[in-house]
Amino acid sequence: MELLQTLKYNTDDLRSKNWDEFAQPDAPQMDFVLTGCVSAAAEMCPVRPGQPMTAHWGIPDPAAARGTEAEIRVAFSDAYRMMERRISIFINLPVSSIDKLSLNKQLDEIGKSS
Repeated sequence: MELLQTLKYNTDDLRSKNWDEFAQPDAPQMDFVLTGCVSAAAEMCPVRPGQPMTAHWGIPDPAAARGTEAEIRVAFSDAYRMMERRISIFINLPVSSIDKLSLNKQLDEIGKSS
């Protein structure tokens, strides 16, 4: 949270969530589910109502970083940079004008960028 706060993001209401929260009847409908943790690639994601498109965007977990305080900050900055870049590419995709297969392929390719 320290990096996000430094970047002036409001983190007051942010928290980790269990997958079960998204299986509740009143949960928001998801069009996309993007996993980020490197270890998540080996895990089976739960089935979600509405069959959202999924992709794995593996990024080393900065919370697992070891070393000096400066090295740990770099790990968080690197993870943030990778996610920010991938999200930027994602939100600029012409989602409404490409077919589902092409979109899925592009989501996978975004996950391979650094």
